[in-house]
Amino acid sequence: MQISSVAVFCGSRFGSRPEYAAQSRALGTALGQAGVRLVYGGGHVGLMGTVADATLAAGGNVTGVIPRFLHSREIMHEGVTDLTVTDSMHDRKARMFACSDAFVVMPGGLGTFDETIEIMTWRQLRQHDKPIYIVNIAGWADPLLAMIDTCIEDGFASPSARDLFAVVPDVATLMAALAALPAPSGVRDAVTTL
Repeated sequence: MQISSVAVFCGSRFGSRPEYAAQSRALGTALGQAGVRLVYGGGHVGLMGTVADATLAAGGNVTGVIPRFLHSREIMHEGVTDLTVTDSMHDRKARMFACSDAFVVMPGGLGTFDETIEIMTWRQLRQHDKPIYIVNIAGWADPLLAMIDTCIEDGFASPSARDLFAVVPDVATLMAALAALPAPSGVRDAVTTL
């Protein structure tokens, strides 16, 4: 594996399908076994906690980044390798961005959509060229993908918007895609002014 860290955006709830938690465990285990650092939102609940716990159980390193006001609401994970408490959501996202070589979107709610759209927008604005993967477990991301297609069809986005990210069906396919990535350039992009 050429990359050393991956930011994972996912739900602070478990969702309604058992596949979501199963694939989150599989992702954490695979990252830990591959020696890829997990960077995530710092919570101990829902799919976030599942990915972090599985990464740690597989011997991996986990960086949690959580804003102060969510400290108790998302039940901060005290067992991660390192934990940063930020002053705001913007600081959280900028820190997660700076620490990551690639981005993985797992099932989640509004916060996951917020992080996903923002990191896509930063890439569209050429603030970075880090890969973004949407893991479309059981079709959960179909409405998000349809919304992006509608934006393109209605003339609000270029067809090249579809090139900002890749869609994979499961964690096994994701890990194969991550393993095929070249080593990062060594110069980390910094999104501090957006």
